[in-house]
Amino acid sequence: MKLLWFVGLLVFFWLGALSNGLKGSATSRPPFVNIGAIFTINSTIGRAAKIAIETAVEDVNADPRILGGTELKVRMQDSNCSGFLGIVEAFQFMETDILAIVGPQSSVIAHVISHVANELKVPLVSFAATDPTLSSLQYPFFVRTTHSDLFQMGAIAEIVEYFRWRQVITIFIDDDYGRNGIAALGDKLAERRCKISYKAPIRPGSGLSKSEVTDVLIQVALMESRVIVLHANPDSGLQVLSVAHYLGMIGNGYVWIATDWLSSILDSWDPLSEETMQTMQGVLTLRMHTADSERKRALVSRWSKLTSERKATSSGLNSFGLYAYDTIWIIAHAIDNFFKSGGTVSFSNDSRLHDSQGGTLNLEAMSIFDGGDHLLNYIHQTNLTGVTGLLHFEPGGVLSHPAYDIMNVAGTGYRRIGYWCNYSGLSVMPPETLYEKPPNRSSANQQLLNVIWPGETTKIPRGWVFPNNGKELRIGIPKRVSYREFVSQVPGTDIVKGFCIDVFTAAINLLPYAVPYRFIPFGNGQENPDFSELVRQITTDNLDAVVGDIAIVTNRTKIVDFTQPFIESGLVIVAPVRKLNSSAWAFLQPFTVEMWCVTAVFFLVIGAVVWILEHRMNDDFRGPPKKQFVTILW
Repeated sequence: MKLLWFVGLLVFFWLGALSNGLKGSATSRPPFVNIGAIFTINSTIGRAAKIAIETAVEDVNADPRILGGTELKVRMQDSNCSGFLGIVEAFQFMETDILAIVGPQSSVIAHVISHVANELKVPLVSFAATDPTLSSLQYPFFVRTTHSDLFQMGAIAEIVEYFRWRQVITIFIDDDYGRNGIAALGDKLAERRCKISYKAPIRPGSGLSKSEVTDVLIQVALMESRVIVLHANPDSGLQVLSVAHYLGMIGNGYVWIATDWLSSILDSWDPLSEETMQTMQGVLTLRMHTADSERKRALVSRWSKLTSERKATSSGLNSFGLYAYDTIWIIAHAIDNFFKSGGTVSFSNDSRLHDSQGGTLNLEAMSIFDGGDHLLNYIHQTNLTGVTGLLHFEPGGVLSHPAYDIMNVAGTGYRRIGYWCNYSGLSVMPPETLYEKPPNRSSANQQLLNVIWPGETTKIPRGWVFPNNGKELRIGIPKRVSYREFVSQVPGTDIVKGFCIDVFTAAINLLPYAVPYRFIPFGNGQENPDFSELVRQITTDNLDAVVGDIAIVTNRTKIVDFTQPFIESGLVIVAPVRKLNSSAWAFLQPFTVEMWCVTAVFFLVIGAVVWILEHRMNDDFRGPPKKQFVTILW
């Protein structure tokens, strides 16, 4: 009995020690954790992001409700828009027990570093890399805490459809960010039966010369479409607009739609110089929509003080800065949940990184984050409210409720003309209001405020002109000597006039796209040409079409298609006219005398048959012969 009591006490103390040990391991946290940040500090986006990240880290460490006393430390590296430097800095981070990396800002660098993140299982959380292809299954450790360009291009496609344009020209940076963004735009336009008619790439990197931009824009000016989508980075985008303004391409008839790089400049540098503002008058641009909230207003009110304390060169807070601030909070909450679930910070060496040749790259210093998969899972489970609004990831790692503000540059600033959200399309109402209603993407529900277009006009541009280098249609006309009112050529000139020509040009002007053409006379001018031979020129590819008073006959309809006839043939039917006098006996005229006689005989025969059948049984058919005859007639 004593032995049983002794064993029970041992089991009791063992279970208690085990539970205390588990509890201690679940609640033990390191005094600090390290995260890295890679972006271009000296850039429009980077300057705002640096202040936002530093502020967010301070706010996280000042909040006792998160991380349980563990200090969050961030180490920043300047990639200077270089893919090579981005790789080197990512390798350096992997030597210092980094749990996650914020950034990079550039989509090009994100493509490269994502392979490193996949190998070492360190989440790469970017607030500015918007290339749609980064969301593929190839990069499981890449997390985008902003909206993909796939949605921005969907918004641009709906704007194009809203104003009833059918073709656009794209000017873009020729790198992963530019090419993949324009590819997404092409897909979105194709869904609406629109297309990109011409793609004009520009060289990435610094040092883009004015002559290079001029050569690109001259080719654009020769094209038919006047709707231009500019997808670039801030520096190259401003240079394109400046050269376009110099060439007179930001004026009447042109439409310029800039992606969110322009709104970032407008928000960061307020106000811009008058000279810079003149280069972008009438331009439309998009800005990632962030819901108005108390947290956002609080950060905006602090921003002036934060920039002055850090002696920042730009004073504005753009949308990328807001998303950078929220990115730190997303990582902090994920690390907190990671520790609450019993996770520990540990790293292990990758045997594949051993340098057998005795090199000096020190690859062995890089290690794999053992808890990387769990931390990534907690990042994807984020569900909180930040300064940008609701922070929640849909299946596939996409932030919920993508939306954009549509801005119109005019005067010394810009104004919002509407919103676009993936829920209900274009609207003048904020997306937060629309989320409370059933989705409605009908064309009648799509609305935008009036736009001040380039050239300071409110009239919607047609969106195209006759191209200077387009293939002209060869339109044959009969060079006739009679009935010149239909088709005729003014002697000594190339001017063609006539009723048929007026109908043709009126039909051309009704088309929603440009159709260049030229008239080619057919005939010697001494006699009317053979119209069948003129029609046959279409089948031999000497002409594309024929305009004139050409009769539609059987043998011609077998080889070409005719329009509906719009000229009367002039054929009439001639018939003699005889005047007839009408009288009371006019009813006798339809039948001849013989017909009337036959009718009278049948009348009497039928009466006799009736008398024969009724005489024996009907008293009305009896009596004197006169009475019986009258009854037969009656």
